[in-house]
Amino acid sequence: MKKTITFANAISEATRLAMAKDESVICFGLGVDDPKRIFGTTAGLIEAFGNERVFDMPTSENGMTGIGIGASLNGIRPLMIHQRLDFFLLAMDQVVNSAAKWYYMFGRKQSIPITIRLILGHGWGQGPTHCQNLQSWFAHIPGLKVVMPATTVDAKGLLLASIFDDNPVIFLEHRWLHNISEPVEEDYYEIPIGKARIHTKGEDISIISYSYMTVEAIHASKVLKEYGISCEVVDLRTIRPLDWETVFDSVKKTGRLLALDSSSPFASVSSEVVSRVCLEHFDSLKSSPIRITQPDFASPASFGLTKDYYRGAKDIVIEVCKIFGITPKEKDLEKLVKNPHDVPGDWFKGPF
Repeated sequence: MKKTITFANAISEATRLAMAKDESVICFGLGVDDPKRIFGTTAGLIEAFGNERVFDMPTSENGMTGIGIGASLNGIRPLMIHQRLDFFLLAMDQVVNSAAKWYYMFGRKQSIPITIRLILGHGWGQGPTHCQNLQSWFAHIPGLKVVMPATTVDAKGLLLASIFDDNPVIFLEHRWLHNISEPVEEDYYEIPIGKARIHTKGEDISIISYSYMTVEAIHASKVLKEYGISCEVVDLRTIRPLDWETVFDSVKKTGRLLALDSSSPFASVSSEVVSRVCLEHFDSLKSSPIRITQPDFASPASFGLTKDYYRGAKDIVIEVCKIFGITPKEKDLEKLVKNPHDVPGDWFKGPF
């Protein structure tokens, strides 16, 4: 049976189901039990499972991550939460040098089954230290799995799969997705880590995306269809491991590639997608692959400056039309621009 819930509700529901299934699952982090419950994603948990399994932590990112890793070595499955990816930079040593490498360094005798939820995004005047999309950092590290859902259904199924995976998983949520909704199965289900999803099938160009940029890709594909361009939108869902088979099959079918990314271009996930396609399936390409990323400098805080910083559906339509020698109509482009540009919708009230 299905019910319509938000992305944030799906995260909360997945956590509740995981904790009910296995008493070794705990949930902790900054703001887990505060009034807003981390955008509602931890709502009802402390009431259901008590403060021994659901609890806040002091503001010590490196320390709390070390506690989570230590708990993982002692039969516990921690779900640890940081409200901003940026805060988690203080704990990179714990994740890179302990969690990611433990299984390898100690002869595959013991793994670190910790899931770390990090919330990222952009907009709302947050500036260069609060809008960082650093997913390629984590994807670069052998031993880590990196999950980035774009839909409510995937948020629930992938979080459950992450919690019960025996590897350390970085679970990245774009905060602009928290209020999207769709019908979701009420019961327990998992979505396999490392399997992409084809949102829309197409014949003319493959748009490879993940997380929030998938939403922009879907909007753009509807406009491009009016110009006779059939887009295949592939949502990676996880970027480590990455489902290369689905990416390659799509590009071999369409012969054209657009890779989307919410981070800066250098050494990004989109860079890897373009590189691998060119290295392994160059003969399948009918035109040079392209990518759309954020500019190669830090996010500004000013409302005026961010207007031309963040990329979205309008940019996708413009770039794809160039490939096919089409000039899009201004009225079609304008309907793809959000107003104001730096929030996902009228429902968004902050503070993050």
